[in-house]
Amino acid sequence: MENYLHAAEMYSEAYAKKETYTTARKLAITYQTIRDYDKAFEWWAVVVSYDDSTKDDFYLYLIAAMQAGEAEDLNEFLKKGGYSSFDFPGFDLELLEKFYSERKPIKLVPVPHVNSDGSDYGLSRRGEDLFFTSDRGETSTSKRKSIRLDAKNNIFSNEKSNFNEREFYKLYISNNSGKVQVVSLDLEGVQHVSDAQIFANGNKIFYTAFIGQTKIKGRRKRSLDLINYPGIFYGELDQSGQVTNSKPFPFNSMLEYGMMNAFFDEINGKVYFSSNREGGYGGYDLYFVDFDGTENFGEPVNLGGEINTVMNESHPSISGNFLYFSSNGRSGLGGMDIFKSEIQLNNFGVAENLGFPFNSPRDDFAYVEFEDGKRYLSSDRQGGIGLDDIYLIEDLHKRLIAKVLDCEGNIISDEFDAEIKIKNGDEVSTKRGPNGELFADLLPEKNFNLSITKKGYFSLTDNSLSTVGVKEEKLEKEYKLAAIPYQTPVYVDIVYYDLDRSKIRKDAEEALDKIAELMNRYNFLDLLVGSHTDSRASETYNLALSQRRADAVRDYLAKYNINGERIKLEWFGEENLINDCGNGIPCPEREHQLNRRSELVLEAFPDITKQYELPKELIGKELCNQTNLFDALQAELNSLPTIYFDFDKNTLRSVHKEELERTAIMLRKMTNLQLYIAGHTDQRGNDDYNRDLSERRAQVVMDYLINRGVEAARLEFEWFGKSQPINDCDELPCSSIMHQLNRRTEIKFK
Repeated sequence: MENYLHAAEMYSEAYAKKETYTTARKLAITYQTIRDYDKAFEWWAVVVSYDDSTKDDFYLYLIAAMQAGEAEDLNEFLKKGGYSSFDFPGFDLELLEKFYSERKPIKLVPVPHVNSDGSDYGLSRRGEDLFFTSDRGETSTSKRKSIRLDAKNNIFSNEKSNFNEREFYKLYISNNSGKVQVVSLDLEGVQHVSDAQIFANGNKIFYTAFIGQTKIKGRRKRSLDLINYPGIFYGELDQSGQVTNSKPFPFNSMLEYGMMNAFFDEINGKVYFSSNREGGYGGYDLYFVDFDGTENFGEPVNLGGEINTVMNESHPSISGNFLYFSSNGRSGLGGMDIFKSEIQLNNFGVAENLGFPFNSPRDDFAYVEFEDGKRYLSSDRQGGIGLDDIYLIEDLHKRLIAKVLDCEGNIISDEFDAEIKIKNGDEVSTKRGPNGELFADLLPEKNFNLSITKKGYFSLTDNSLSTVGVKEEKLEKEYKLAAIPYQTPVYVDIVYYDLDRSKIRKDAEEALDKIAELMNRYNFLDLLVGSHTDSRASETYNLALSQRRADAVRDYLAKYNINGERIKLEWFGEENLINDCGNGIPCPEREHQLNRRSELVLEAFPDITKQYELPKELIGKELCNQTNLFDALQAELNSLPTIYFDFDKNTLRSVHKEELERTAIMLRKMTNLQLYIAGHTDQRGNDDYNRDLSERRAQVVMDYLINRGVEAARLEFEWFGKSQPINDCDELPCSSIMHQLNRRTEIKFK
């Protein structure tokens, strides 16, 4: 019988009578076996004090020191013993230091009403009820941990565990008020029971049970030369915590090998479990079988060498696309560590240690994650309430939940790139939620830089993202991505030429100088030049003349170091006359002059294949409102003319036709603009006459623009007669110039 508690007492008595290296070593091994790490460390320290001690003894002393929390500086600990990490090639000191330096931002909180001074581990849930394993109860002597069902057991007592004289393991249920009661089973001869997993909406249960040999069918009673193993059972679970209709897992063979730690992945229809059956890699391996949730099982499949080792793997669980399990056969922090592996169809990715503080120098196991995101693990780490304790895993980080919206307020669900970095630190991993949300776990009391990029949109940055002083667990943000307004005209002007000339006139230099200044100031602006002639001379000659006029604009801007690649030239000859002055039609010179022109359009973000950065001039502006996006620029440049009229006339003057030409081009190019037209008269004449005259003056401006290709729906006009004078000539004598200022039609963008 493996009564290690009794063995420890006997060895202690023997050592008290005669202190020897051999007896001290037996004591150290005994306490290591029953996981009394403080005592194990104490006795390994005695062992290594003997001259007979070996390097292997010191290695076990080092492990015990780690498990007892007595080896904070591993290099120093080795040095004091006269060793270095090179003496223990199997001891990965660099890996341990990496685990501790890359502490995960979580804290472990003992689950209320569940943990006791005994051994409590493994958690499953049904609503608010928690199911767990415990050996709580009286002990006949000192506290010693029960042996978990992860190895062979020779147990014959029908009352308590001969291993340490504690109560046998039972299943318990704790409700939300903290009441704890035993889960009753319908199996006979059960000594240990553990590893509850609730499924089928809380109506069914898997569990592990160890049955005394006197109750195993077909075997002699109380046979002392047989080894008993745990087996897996499943049954129905009622609301009061009673298990009925229990049935054995079809692959149990409790006198030949063990089966334990069943976990049913209901989504994929597989039961995972641990077993030391023949054909494995050694010790307990992890397997799965297909299961339909009722009575139909497939054949066991070993999870393979990416998961299993020559030692023991146990306590599998599934969350999302990951398998979680415990192992003492892989490099880790000591004892059993928790690992995860990505599921790839029926294959598994490389097992990854969850690191510190998920794992500790002692045993860490039974990791499980539920649909609401709550995570639990079991551990016998230092600082617990009892021998093994169940912990709720709480994030120390703050959960960023960011919605990235388009200009219509819709969440952008397709691809975009997001990068978050701790200021002067590392990058933070991000992921996308099912509805397109951006998730990230942010360390507390840190400042961050966030950038979001998407093709065809302005990049977005947030350098104010911070968790400093944030008490809430969640940090919710909304960000808006604005599409780059490609090929948006922002300024229009016209320069005119003398007959049969392409030289830039003095009256055109002011407009070109202003355009050059803008292009040098705003590198996201390019210039479109469309040059024209009147109808005199041949079409071939006029086409060449219009090209020379376009070239003249480019050459003029070159003296301001404007790269020619930023100027797009077009020439049309006499093709696009703005009036009826075609070949052979007599027209006054002032009408021909309107055709001898270069139309100049400054266009923002001209290259639709280019990913433009947000210009500093637009930072802080409402990017989704393209009408207002370039307000400052347009207010500076696009001053609209006031159209003045001769006394008692509504005929457009030639100079105003030039101004209206520029306005017409602006409206044709900037399709988001609306125009308001208001007609006025001076104060001479009666009210009715002046109202009609002001209407005709507004109408003539509107008709001119419509004739130049502007949609009537974009024009609004009103007339006010003499009711809104610039100069009130009823109150004071007015000069002809003052009367002229009242005879006007005002236009402005809406």
